[in-house]
Parts: sequence; C-alpha cells; structure tokens
Amino acid sequence: MTLTFLTPLAALLALGVVVPVAALLAVRRRARGIRATLALDEPPKRSLLAPLAALLTTGALLALAAAQPVVEWTRDREVRTDAEAFIVVDVSRSMLAQRSVDDPMRLERAKVAASAIRSSLSEVPVGVASMTDRVLPHLFPSADEDVFEATIERALAIERPPPRSTFLTGVTSLDSLATVRGQRYFSPQATHRLVIVLTDGESQPVANTRLGGLFRKSPRIETVFVQFWNEDEKVFTRGVPEPQYLPDPSARATLDRLAASTQGAVYSEGQVDAASRKARQLLGSGTTAVQGEHAGQIALAPFLAAAALLPLAFLLWRRDR
Repeated sequence: MTLTFLTPLAALLALGVVVPVAALLAVRRRARGIRATLALDEPPKRSLLAPLAALLTTGALLALAAAQPVVEWTRDREVRTDAEAFIVVDVSRSMLAQRSVDDPMRLERAKVAASAIRSSLSEVPVGVASMTDRVLPHLFPSADEDVFEATIERALAIERPPPRSTFLTGVTSLDSLATVRGQRYFSPQATHRLVIVLTDGESQPVANTRLGGLFRKSPRIETVFVQFWNEDEKVFTRGVPEPQYLPDPSARATLDRLAASTQGAVYSEGQVDAASRKARQLLGSGTTAVQGEHAGQIALAPFLAAAALLPLAFLLWRRDR
C-alpha cells in the first residue's frame, strides 16, 4: 500500500492559516487591553486553545486535501499458467428477445452470467469473444478482471460486428466455434482449455461430428453451454413484437447434441452456479505463478475536505457564544 500526493506543492495552502491565527491573537490582545481598562478578570488561557486548535486543524486538513493524496494498493495473486478459458457470447439478433419490453433481454442476462462465471474462475486467465455467424475475439485470456468487465460492458452489443446477412433474426452459427481451434485463440502453454458459450441455441444447422472432432484434438478444448431462452419471449421494435421472430423450441436439443459431440455440458440460465462449478471441474488444478495485480485506489481529498468542515463548524458555533 502506498500514499501518493498528486499536487504536493498545494500543501503550501497551510500557510494561509497564519492570517486567521494572527487575527485571533490580535483580537485576544485587544480584548486583554479592554478588560484591563475595565478591571475585568482575564479568562483562563485554555479558552484560547480550542479555537486555535480548530483553526490549525482546518488549515491542515484543507492543505492535505489540496495536495490530493491517493492511497493505492496491490496484492499478489496466484494465476494459472497452464489453463485458459474463453467466454463466447451470442450477439445475434435473437438475443434481443425478452418477455416484455420491461424485462431484461437475453444478451443482458448473458452479460450478468458472464461476470458471475468469470468471478468463479478468479485464478484463470479468461478471454471474451462474440458470436453470430462467426466468432470474433475481443479480449484474449487475461487475469485482469477489471479489463474483462470493461470488455463485457463496452464491446458486446447485438450484431457487433454484423453478420454476413443482417436481415435474419436467427443467424447464429454454432459451427463458427471451429475458429476457436483453427485461429489459435489459446496460448501454446495452455494445456487446459475451456470454452463457455452463452447463447439461446437458435442456430443454423450444426456439423456436430466435425466440431466434436476438432475440440477433442490434443490439447483438448472443454465446452460448457448456457442457454438463455424462453418460449414466450419476443423481439420488440419500438415496443411492438416482430412477427418474423418465433422462439425455436428445438434450440435446447441443438445444444444437447453439440455438447454430446464435444463431450461438454449444457445448462439453463437458472443454473449459472452449476455451470461455474462444472467449468472449475473441467479446468481442474495446475501450475500457478504469482502476479502483482493492481487492486485499486482511493482519493482521500474529498474525505479530508469534508473533515475540515467539523472544526470550522465548531469555530462558527463558538463565535455565537
């Protein structure tokens, strides 16, 4: 943990407390002269200590706030060097489906699930890819969870990038997962590899045998599928359901067959915790290395400025008495 001052010279603001302190002492000296003339008793010296301490404290706190102190901390973290995972999120138009215009869309629910699954794999580098009729990597496996969350939030959107045909609702091609093997999404040292696919399963015909053979080649790519689908969901445009979209009741069977060919597992969106446990089981345990991770920082200036209001309020209260 380290303490850094972004504008250290601004601490010279503390010198400004000299003026009110001098004014306080001058008023005190004048009052002493008046009391001597009127033959009044002098108040105890300790009565000066409280306002003087309040003035000095206010000045010190404001000076520290002006210097903009920031507390930063890092922590050592164990990261798997032999395992990597990719979370592939379906961003085809059918992922716009929702029960009503006020309910979350499939894609929004998939993003929440992606974050939950990533949290359960904290020591594993995880990447992000989108899928329509092709798979596009947005983040290669990384141990940085903040980067992962930023990628999920900012890079994933419906039909970004657009599929080759933009006039169809169901353009998802689970066959495109073959590029995960063919285009070397994983680093060579990753002997434990996992692809977690978040999709509604409404896909064009899938060559299960071909895809299964690719994923079973050494080093093997394990698979977990999570389906986001409900039979009464619709795709809305300006609040009106699109008549050309109908949920595909065969979507789960499509995923089941693909999972069987890749020797993977399929879960519904209500089983995200179970999918996370399965992902950890498939990756098992392995070699780790210690990596320094920037955990965060806190700017102290707002707190110091707020704290300065307390002795200042005391001075104002004392003045009226």
